Amino acid sequence: MTSQRTRERLLKRLEEQGITHPALLQAMGSTPRHIFVDEALASRAYEDTALPIGHGQTISQPYIVARMTQALLEGGTPHKVLEIGTGCGYQTAILARLVNEVYSIERIAALLAGARQRFSELKLRNVHLKHGDGYAGWPQHAAYDAILVSAAPLEIPRSLLEQLAEGGHLVAPVGPPGAQDLVRVTRTRDGYTREKLDRVSFVPLLGGAA
Repeated sequence: MTSQRTRERLLKRLEEQGITHPALLQAMGSTPRHIFVDEALASRAYEDTALPIGHGQTISQPYIVARMTQALLEGGTPHKVLEIGTGCGYQTAILARLVNEVYSIERIAALLAGARQRFSELKLRNVHLKHGDGYAGWPQHAAYDAILVSAAPLEIPRSLLEQLAEGGHLVAPVGPPGAQDLVRVTRTRDGYTREKLDRVSFVPLLGGAA
């Protein structure tokens, strides 16, 4: 149920849905999604579906993870990425296989502890974790070449836009439940450009730390 053949079927589905970046497909194929979900759900890990991870959160469906990551990679591979919402760590692990440094913030301490353990198991040494409020970002390590937001704010926080390097992409689901768009914001010399990529459904981005 977590065999190489099962993973290859998932990769084929992703390619059919427009995921074409070779290094991204390789990262998706080599990252064991089943270790990021509860053992009882491991048999469903390579289905293209979101799954619960506890604390009212979900692991995004593989297509959405790949879609968001590919949107960040278009125009060149970023060196340093900020992720808002570590969750179980699956999206983080995909990023870590593609870029030099990942800085990831999670507000729920229990989820962060689980993710930290998985990164250790996978020997991912380029992931830096913080327990805190995603709305504030992580200004100490700014500017970031790319920012990925794994939960939906009603509007993109100004603090995150300010931590994006010139020429960098920010990819985020934006809007209230039932009416969310996946958007990509690019910082230019004169300001920001914004484009809609897809309709999506994410848990809301909450402030504070728990």
